[in-house]
Amino acid sequence: MSENSVIRFGPATGVGSMPGGDAREAAKTVVGSFEDFPFLPELPARGPGADMIGRTAGMLVELYARVEPSGWRIGDRPGRDTRRARSWLGEDLDAFEEFTQGYEGPLKVQAVGPWTLAAALELRNGEVALSDPGACRDLAGSLAEGLRTHLAEVRRRVPGADVVLQLDEPSLMSVLRGQVRSASGYRTHRAVDRQVIESTLRDVFGVQDGGPVVVHSCAPDVPFALLRRAGAAAISFDFSLLTERDDDAIGEAVEGGTRLFAGVVPGTDAPLSDPAGSVMGVRTLWRRLGLNPGLLTETVTLTPSCGLAGASPDYARTALAHCARAARSLADNPE
Repeated sequence: MSENSVIRFGPATGVGSMPGGDAREAAKTVVGSFEDFPFLPELPARGPGADMIGRTAGMLVELYARVEPSGWRIGDRPGRDTRRARSWLGEDLDAFEEFTQGYEGPLKVQAVGPWTLAAALELRNGEVALSDPGACRDLAGSLAEGLRTHLAEVRRRVPGADVVLQLDEPSLMSVLRGQVRSASGYRTHRAVDRQVIESTLRDVFGVQDGGPVVVHSCAPDVPFALLRRAGAAAISFDFSLLTERDDDAIGEAVEGGTRLFAGVVPGTDAPLSDPAGSVMGVRTLWRRLGLNPGLLTETVTLTPSCGLAGASPDYARTALAHCARAARSLADNPE
């Protein structure tokens, strides 16, 4: 997909992670829950290499990472951890391909964004890549190349898909505010200039060749304006963390054509209200901002508040189905 004018999103989808370690079961659940906007499941319970950072580290080109007691560290050559990460991703793609035979429409894949990756991956000296501007540039370039290859592989396996790329950036605000701790824990790394952050994101978004990029963060204070300037077509967030301080940014995003992925269903086991109750807050926000209720279904995709890795398998299935039902409730009664 190469023209913004044909961006399509479904009414509901998931964030990325699922409980358990069975790729076929996860793919079957996801595709069955979201017939018009499935996502490639991630299964971090399998261990290092299936976790968020390790999975994306396995996609890097000419950069390799291995597991150390302190976390993932960049090394000189691909080792067992890189091979494991790539093997699990291949297994996930095989299962996903099986259950999306003949599928046409939007389909989402996820990876860690460049700044959260730079705040997590260690250099040889034990400090994170964020401590070295040159390492940040190299990492972003390697990530972009790896994502380009990954997206091409997904399109080859599901040729009818309009692939939506989600970049997970839970550490972005910590990077912006200079809150990422050093290896010693006694100090923090200097805040990165906003223009550098924006420029790097724009470069990585470019792998989509005009296709849609969603940025997901389930942390508070999502920088809506910065992400929109960088070119994000959609922003995914935990709806329960919004405050009235975010009203102006949300209103500007909606009026500017940015899609909102509103996380309205808890990501871990919790009692669920009826579907209409889950979207009551979205309707209230719309009224507070004075927005046209008819815009709701054109603007909002419903999701869980974050990944479902910490949920029970039964709850994960229920939560995904609940998102789909809540989206129908929103469409049937936007006011």
